[in-house]
Order: sequence, then C-alpha cells, then structure tokens
Amino acid sequence: MSTKNNNQQMLEGPLLKNIIAYTVPIILTSILQLLFNAADLVVVGRFCGSISVAAVGATGSITSLIVNLFIGLSVGAGVTAAHGIGSREDDVVHKTVHTAVPMALVSGAVLTVVGVAMSGTFLRWMGTPEDVLPLSSVYMKIYFCGITFTMIYNFCASILRAAGDTQSPLKFLTVAGVVNVVLNLIFVTQLHMNVAGVALATTISQGVSAVAVIIVLMRRTDACRLELKKLRFYGPQMQKIIRIGLPAGIQSSLFSISNVIIQSSINSFGSVLMSGNSASQNIEGFVYVTLNAFHQTAVNFIGQNVGALKYDRVKKVLGICLGCVTVVGLAVSTVIYSMGETLLGIYITDSSEAIEYGMLRLSCICIPYFICGLMDVTTGALRGMGASISPMIISVLGVCGIRIGWIATIFQIPAFHTPQSLYLSYAFSWAVTFICELIAFRKIYQQQVKNLSYSTMSTE
Repeated sequence: MSTKNNNQQMLEGPLLKNIIAYTVPIILTSILQLLFNAADLVVVGRFCGSISVAAVGATGSITSLIVNLFIGLSVGAGVTAAHGIGSREDDVVHKTVHTAVPMALVSGAVLTVVGVAMSGTFLRWMGTPEDVLPLSSVYMKIYFCGITFTMIYNFCASILRAAGDTQSPLKFLTVAGVVNVVLNLIFVTQLHMNVAGVALATTISQGVSAVAVIIVLMRRTDACRLELKKLRFYGPQMQKIIRIGLPAGIQSSLFSISNVIIQSSINSFGSVLMSGNSASQNIEGFVYVTLNAFHQTAVNFIGQNVGALKYDRVKKVLGICLGCVTVVGLAVSTVIYSMGETLLGIYITDSSEAIEYGMLRLSCICIPYFICGLMDVTTGALRGMGASISPMIISVLGVCGIRIGWIATIFQIPAFHTPQSLYLSYAFSWAVTFICELIAFRKIYQQQVKNLSYSTMSTE
C-alpha cells in the first residue's frame, strides 16, 4: 500500500473502519514485542524456577524508569512527522526522519553507559532481596548492552506509523519474536545460561528488528526515505521533537517512579509474592499494549488532521478511540481474568502460593484496565494536537502523586498494609487522571479552533 493511500485513510474516509484497520497491526506488533519478555519469563520459569522469574520481573520497573525518558522522544518524532505529512511539508518530514535516527543512537549510547554501570545500585535501592539480586543484575547489564537496538526500532517505527504504515513493524517483530524464542531455548536449555541467556536472546532479537526497520526506511520513495549520508541534527525539527517528546518521556519516567516505589513495597513481602506479581504483571501487559495501540492511533490520526487543519475530524477520532478502548478493554481483561490460574501456571510451576498472589493482582488491576486505556487515549489526543506540558503535568500529579500519596498514607495504616491496597491505587489514579485530561483536551481544542478562525479571518 502506498504512503499516499495510507495518508488518505487518516485524512479522509470513514473513521471507524480506518481506525480499526490502522490499530489492529499495532496491537499485534505490541503483543509480539511483549512476547520478548514473556518468553523470557516462561523459559526461566519452566527450566530455572520461581527465583529466576522474580529476578527478571524485578528489573521491569527500574528498566522502564530509565528507558522511558528516551522512548518519549520517539513520540515527539512521530508527532513532528505526522504534522509535516498532514500539512504536506515534505522538507519538514525529511529533516525529521534524518534527525530522529541520530537521536536514537545518542539515546542508546547514554542508556548503555548508565544501565551497565548502575544496574546493581538501582536494584539495591529498590530493596531487591539478596537471593534475587545477582541474577537481576546480570539480566539488566546484558539488556542495556543492546538498548541502542531498542531505541533505533522505536524511533523508526514511530516515523512509519506517522506515515500510516503499521504493517511493516508487525512483520519485523514477527521475525524477531521467532528468533527470540528459539535463542531462549538454546541458551537456557542447552547452554544453561539462566537469565543471562534470555537477556542475550532478547538483545539479539531486538537487533534484528532494528536492522529491518532501517532497511525499510531506506527503501521508501517518499519524504520518509532514509539516506544515511544525510543524517544530522536539524535544529527546528530537533527542537520540536524535544518539545513534544521530552515531556512525554518525563511523564513515562515519573510513572515508572511510582511503579518503582510500588515494586519496592511489593519486594518487602518476599520473593514468593514477587514471583506471582511478576507473572501477573506480564499477563496484564497484553491488556495494556492492546489498549495502548489506540493511544498510538489517536496520536497519529489527530497529528495528521491537525497538520491538515481538519479539526472537525479531531473530535471524532477521540470519540471513536475512547469507545473502542472501552469495549476492547472490558472484553480482553474479562477473558484474561477468567483464564488467570491457567495463564499464571505457564509462568509459575513450583508455587501455588505465588499463583494465588498473581490472581489477587489480576482481580484488582486487570479488570478495570480499560480506565487506563481511556487515560492513555486522551493523553495521545493531547500530544497529537502538539500539547506536551499539560498532559505531563496532569499525569504526574494524577498518577504519580496519587500513588505515592497512597503509599505514604493509606498503605501505612496496619489494616491496609497489604498487596491488595497497593494494587487498588492504580484504578483510582487512572480515573482521576482521565477526567482531568478530558477537561484539558476540551480547552486546548477550543483554543486551537479559535486561533484557526482568527487566522482565516485575517487572511480574507
């Protein structure tokens, strides 16, 4: 399918049909991406035991905290490209592409240094138990050695999605996912490398997807075509990427801070609960990425329509995405919860108590996950419109503030010093943040439409 036709699907035609066609490949791609970590946990759970599952799971929150700051910049790259495509400014799109790749390389280099040097320190700060710490540290160090591949993939895939191409990333992750699973089995069952083996398998598979996405960009024939000799930092595009992406990254990192604090509290209950929590968290990830696909759809559909000044379609995109994320979220979370014990049993084979803890988390977080989807879609709409500071402030106060405040107050009461109390803070923070972001969207939308009207009148 040509780039022109992909753009037409965003700027013209029936929105519901086009949104679903655009979103489904993102959902499948995200699930494959998540399967990298799922394969890690399943393999170590089957062949190495629950301590190894806890070791891999303990790295998730701190890894997200460090990585998400830079992943946010890829969001800025996608929005900048979408605006340029919608306004038909090929030069802007060209410069955005050739600025995004160097930013990915620099981001990867910084993350490698920080991650490898500080992994053990970060894990100790989180109170990781001594029986888990050595394995967790090994996993983190190997993971961060290959983090540049992750950066390249995310920046370049963001550009492709802004151009309407959600099929190519799906193909890349399909191949990389197969590579990851095969290497996991070889490194763990044949070479007995434990968590080091699954970390190495993940790194290699991410390298495969990074190379593939670069090749596809180099073969394009439109403004998104990548030419290696033209790679450099173009000032205006870099500034816009940072202006939109840095707040998004800060927001994601601060989300992760609250999750790190919660993970630290979970760690205090011991390795059995950690194992159940890690397995449940991984299962919930499939719900999250399914819903987050509508966030990405809102960013790019609204981004292109704002660039094309088609504000009548912007509100329609948001309404359709909110409806879809509610229906899909309730359906998927209900199915997963009903199969909870069976799914947890895939990850945990040596502890029925850990499975019980996993079901507790699913009951408190998985069922109301659609509220998180509503929050994320509205955040995506704000970013697609070019707003960056307001969603960051609302999300930081609404999500991080509430969760940290919850731990500092309610969780300290002896009767509520339980894992269930920690988990309930999630849904409450999602709901409050969603309402505030919806109010912000309405105000920013009205202001942009008003500014457009003034601009139109002044040129007549």
